[in-house]
Amino acid sequence: MIVKNDYHNCITNLACSIQKYFGVEYKHDTLKDIDEILARRQPKNVILLLYDGMGARIIERNLPEDSFFIRNKLRDIYTVFPATTTAATTSVQSGLNPVEHGWLGWDCYVPPIDKVITLFREREKGSNEISEEFLAVKEQYAYKSIVTQINEKGDDKAYSVSPFGDVKYENVEEMMEKISQLAHQDGRKFIYGYNSEPDSSMHDYGPDSPEVLKLIWQRNDLTEQLVKDIEDSVVIVIADHGHRVVDTIYLTDYPDVLELLERPTSVEPRAVSFKIKEGQHQLFEELFNKYFSDSFTLYTTENVISSKLFGDGAEYRYFRQSLGDYLAIAYGDKVIRMDESVKLYSEHAGYTDDEIYIPLIVAEK
Repeated sequence: MIVKNDYHNCITNLACSIQKYFGVEYKHDTLKDIDEILARRQPKNVILLLYDGMGARIIERNLPEDSFFIRNKLRDIYTVFPATTTAATTSVQSGLNPVEHGWLGWDCYVPPIDKVITLFREREKGSNEISEEFLAVKEQYAYKSIVTQINEKGDDKAYSVSPFGDVKYENVEEMMEKISQLAHQDGRKFIYGYNSEPDSSMHDYGPDSPEVLKLIWQRNDLTEQLVKDIEDSVVIVIADHGHRVVDTIYLTDYPDVLELLERPTSVEPRAVSFKIKEGQHQLFEELFNKYFSDSFTLYTTENVISSKLFGDGAEYRYFRQSLGDYLAIAYGDKVIRMDESVKLYSEHAGYTDDEIYIPLIVAEK
């Protein structure tokens, strides 16, 4: 298969540049232009802002050339595969590719408990209850973040400003206030700021909607003001992925396919992992291509592994088992879900430019 992601010019490489600047171990290539900026400026603060879902093609379509984001865009880079928050933000925070950290998508098959788990929510797929079985093995999915690495080294400070980090906030304005407060403190530091918009609204309204454009402009203006308010800093702005308006395929409408599955689908609705009952693989391939080949390309797990679609590096212990037998990747405008319990207007994790390109925005102050 042809791998579109460039694992020499992706968000993992950006994370490695940050690791390099703060003198902690990194495992992949760095971004040379970021290395040069950091080496030349030697900033007190390196601030990385990640606006979920704000892909490069989306801001190109919706922001004018004189906007702060477009004015300061260095270039486009790639997200990791799949183009989704679970895989991408884990790579940003760890400096590892998905093949290494194992957080492959929203829903992952967890071999020790033989269940498909929504990792961020710690629930079995389709359930609203915390999975005690997963909590018992969750440590096996742990990784050491760059924030932890820098703090353990002890020469500098590092902070995660996020609803899920060590510095929490209620809204994006408070996020900026807390980042500014940290930036004004003495000492060299890395500050990672994560915001769940505009992704959350894109799912409901679409990437080019008035509701989403308002959110992008808000973040454009708040980021510009942050840069004005601080000194001796390099502010880097990225996304984790883009978005695409989609139509939904429900497998409940295809009982002949559904009955061939050994377990629920996993990874993502636009990057769908299938585990097939013994002896039914040829029939599954025939039916899948009959129904879905106009929007998806079906790959065997062996093909996915040999192509290094999830990046290079030492394989996470459950990587191969988590992939099942096949991976179907969307090149069109469809998603595949098990049933009608979820329907979103816009999604991601497929293999279109709107989803895989993210902006690399750099403001030096």
